[in-house]
Amino acid sequence: MNNQIRAQEVRVIDADGSQVGILPLREAIRIAESRGLDLVEVASTANPPVCRITDFDKYRYAQKKKSHDSKRGHSVSTVKEVKMGSRTGDHDVDFKVKHIKRFIGEGNRVKLSVSFRGREITHPELGRALIDRILEQVTEVAQAESLPRMEGRNMSVLLTPR
Repeated sequence: MNNQIRAQEVRVIDADGSQVGILPLREAIRIAESRGLDLVEVASTANPPVCRITDFDKYRYAQKKKSHDSKRGHSVSTVKEVKMGSRTGDHDVDFKVKHIKRFIGEGNRVKLSVSFRGREITHPELGRALIDRILEQVTEVAQAESLPRMEGRNMSVLLTPR
């Protein structure tokens, strides 16, 4: 803004939005100061750079408001993780299914992980059967993004809302 602008000539836009023209920097600053306003560079990559005669504080407020409003419509989906062992009991699985349904209802994605301890790793079909059983219970609210896959000693699948 004002004396921080480095270009020799600038394209000047008036406070009401009309184009003043291409002026030397000193003259553009003089016009802005005579109106009690600031010269603000709005497009530095243009040739010549585009500057607007405006109140800098109002301009900064409008930019902040614009970025805030653009962020407002976006919802950030997070990934919640539900972990269990390959030999988890039925009641515990039902409890975890309730958690999965709640997380999916809130719009989150869920990573379902089944871990194998010790020699359980030799029976990955137990973990696959557990994941398939859970997927059947949550089919009305969630769907699997891909097939279950092994990641070290864990078998995991990512669930997304339907």
